[in-house]
Amino acid sequence: MIPRLIKWGILLGIAIVIVTSIYGIYLYGRIRDYAVRDEAQKAEAIVVLGAAQYNGRPSPVLKARLDHAYDLYTKGFAHAIITTGGYGPDPNFSEAQVSTNYLVQRGVEIAKIVTEQGSGTTYDSIRAASNLIHAKGWNSVLVVSDGFHLFRVKKMFADNGIITYTSPAPNSPIEGAASQRFWHSVREVLLFSVYRWIDL
Repeated sequence: MIPRLIKWGILLGIAIVIVTSIYGIYLYGRIRDYAVRDEAQKAEAIVVLGAAQYNGRPSPVLKARLDHAYDLYTKGFAHAIITTGGYGPDPNFSEAQVSTNYLVQRGVEIAKIVTEQGSGTTYDSIRAASNLIHAKGWNSVLVVSDGFHLFRVKKMFADNGIITYTSPAPNSPIEGAASQRFWHSVREVLLFSVYRWIDL
């Protein structure tokens, strides 16, 4: 009896590993598909996902996102920009405020920018941005981030009832480096799976 239980336990374990692997490979493919898909079209606001800042200056990753958002804004894809991101380890500057300052320096009117700096994680940023979007009566956004980030971000906004288009930052330092691109995408597989698990 015990050997039979062990046998079925092993078979069940193998089946779980196979199913999990297939799901992971499928999800990785979806993440990479969105990473290179530019859905840029007119929306009511451009949302820039936050990233690290260094003493009040955007990191190369954040700068790539902001430059792309600025380019989309000047081309008329939206008439407002929402910057996101909390304070992290630096209590003096939030990612959102650094982003706003950078865009203003590039010529965007401060009245056209909504600064949402109370969020820490991607989930918190999207929930806070979604609340702002609903409060303003908007229903569509164009999200800018690194490519690997966009599959999960789009699903999160959709879960908040917002029409979402995505546009990857073309000069992302992460997407430009094969090893970083791979590991950040694998991380997204795990983070998206956790998000869906909690959602259930």
